[in-house]
Amino acid sequence: MAEIRLQQIDACRYRIPRDEAAGMRTDVVVYASAALIEQIRKDQSLVQAMNVATLPGIVGSSLAMPDIHQGYGFPIGGVAGIDIECGVVSPGGVGFDINCGVRLVRTTLTETDVRPRLKELIDQVFRDVPCGAGSEGRVRIKRGELDDVLLSGARWMVENGYGDLRDAELAEAGGALQGAQPSKVSDRAKERGLPQLGTLGSGNHFLEVQFVEEVHDDAAARAMGIYEGQVVVLIHSGSRGLGHQVCTDYVALMNQVMPRYKITLPDRQLACAPARSEEGQAYLGAMAAAANFAWANRQGIMHFLRGAFRRVFGESARLDLVYDVCHNIAKLESYQAGGRKREVLVHRKGATRAFPPGHREVPLAYRQIGQPVFIPGSMGTASWVLAGRQGAMNETFGSVCHGAGRLMSRTAVRRGKDARQEQRKLEARGILVRSESRDGILEELPEAYKNVDEVIEVVHNAGLAAKVARLRPMGVIKG
Repeated sequence: MAEIRLQQIDACRYRIPRDEAAGMRTDVVVYASAALIEQIRKDQSLVQAMNVATLPGIVGSSLAMPDIHQGYGFPIGGVAGIDIECGVVSPGGVGFDINCGVRLVRTTLTETDVRPRLKELIDQVFRDVPCGAGSEGRVRIKRGELDDVLLSGARWMVENGYGDLRDAELAEAGGALQGAQPSKVSDRAKERGLPQLGTLGSGNHFLEVQFVEEVHDDAAARAMGIYEGQVVVLIHSGSRGLGHQVCTDYVALMNQVMPRYKITLPDRQLACAPARSEEGQAYLGAMAAAANFAWANRQGIMHFLRGAFRRVFGESARLDLVYDVCHNIAKLESYQAGGRKREVLVHRKGATRAFPPGHREVPLAYRQIGQPVFIPGSMGTASWVLAGRQGAMNETFGSVCHGAGRLMSRTAVRRGKDARQEQRKLEARGILVRSESRDGILEELPEAYKNVDEVIEVVHNAGLAAKVARLRPMGVIKG
């Protein structure tokens, strides 16, 4: 790959021009501030964004969000729109944790209510919500029922006693993608997923009890039912071992078939097949099934979270879903591109959908304010609630960042650190942490991530999404 020629467009945007010699079919647009660009340059994420620009059928620019960092094939924080008729689908453009996503849950409690009983609450949640790499869930289903989960997602959970009907209605895509094909999910993937429904997992997944520190848009906050001082919970999890195996299976398959379709790429991790091919359609069917498993999984976590709050605060403690949005997905959407309306397969890898006010896919409760967007920071800093804006539809296929973005590798941030000492530091700041493992704490320390406030300023000032509220952590559950 040729040397990176980065051109500043304005205070929020940079451009890497198309390089035909490197096989690029389009340019790269990076959303970042000057300070963030210097951090982004330190890994291979911009090279990966340039590699994405070589994919057949790519429409518009290869896009990099301000939380971009190095990933598998695609950078994490990367977005690519690909013409469904002449382009490809790439499992690496979705990632191994298919439909990793976040849901925000509001409570009827305030920080003043919860702070005196915070330890009791966090301990109860830690007992009630299984977490960790090999955790098994409390949702016991038979093999035959798993296919129903893969078809119906969050709605299957609700219909089987794990939530309220409104929960599914307030999830992206109604908590279930159409076109799921459980038959395209391997037996091995199903074996891995079967015991894991309703579990948090490990790595950067978490459940975080927070309070609303600041409201920046009163009307949007009212529509979402949130207010300053209120306790809310952010749940971040995905499709667990099932989604990981789906990606593993189809990356291998597509590496086998690319020569048949005469596709050559600079990175074999971008393995792909024509979206309309037998292999492309099989992956999309399996991916949708894994995405539905993830929505069901987060629904299960929320069900057990509700139980933990009731055990501590009584039946009057009510928890309601604000919204649930995924950030590892490929979805067929319509956009004006290249002077005409096109069906575009939007790959969002560590990127969140951010549709504007008036969009038909935004639930009626939020249609006047724009789709809710949730951006976690780190367990020692802040998270943000945003609302989608028209700029995202015009420039980024309705997408924004998905978090602060990793700054240090897991190995680097662990080096020389003691988990108990770091836990005490967080407790001194009023943040209780419970984790199944030492690494669960050390790998996710605040210094491992970029400054989330700076990331948010970029997407806000670029007109992709607008600030609604800033959240602060009180208690964190990690795998």
